[in-house]
Amino acid sequence: MFTGIIKHTAELVEKEISGSSAILTFQSELTPHLHIDQSVSHNGVCLTVEKIDGEKYRVTAVKETLQRTTLGTWAPGRRVNLELSATPTTLLDGHIVQGHIDCRATVSRIEEAGGSWFFYFELPTKFHHLIVEKGSVAVDGVSLTIASLDSKGFSVAIIPYTFEHTGFSSLNTRDEVNLEFDVIGKYVSRILNAKNV
Repeated sequence: MFTGIIKHTAELVEKEISGSSAILTFQSELTPHLHIDQSVSHNGVCLTVEKIDGEKYRVTAVKETLQRTTLGTWAPGRRVNLELSATPTTLLDGHIVQGHIDCRATVSRIEEAGGSWFFYFELPTKFHHLIVEKGSVAVDGVSLTIASLDSKGFSVAIIPYTFEHTGFSSLNTRDEVNLEFDVIGKYVSRILNAKNV
């Protein structure tokens, strides 16, 4: 489990395709604090540390992960948001994030607003019922509040600190991001749909 509060980033330095999986090697200042079998969120995707070598570490993404997330498009040089798993004493400054991506969304518009930014995202219609104005969503692993909704998707407001310390500063229009919707909302939706069957 994660909280969506990003304190570290990593750079993808090597990507190797092995069958239907991808083996990814990252470099980060966080590496000395990692251990084998540890779960780490990479742009919201929970991946397991398999090997550590100095400031570099390796993870593997399987076919399901590559199909559901943006990870399949990543190339060496890409900067990604990192988050370690939450502990019982972690401050829940964001919201409950599982590291299980629900879908990808496309950046449709970016507006600068006097030192802050509004990012607008389009997402598949079948997920619209899982977003609510002022509710929580994880975008590339970052816990954010939904600022507004429209018929195509939603927007979020990004403060300067988040813009500078996460991958938001490198996002452009038409880029894809990983989305994880609020887990409580997903369970409520599932229970209500089950009652109507």
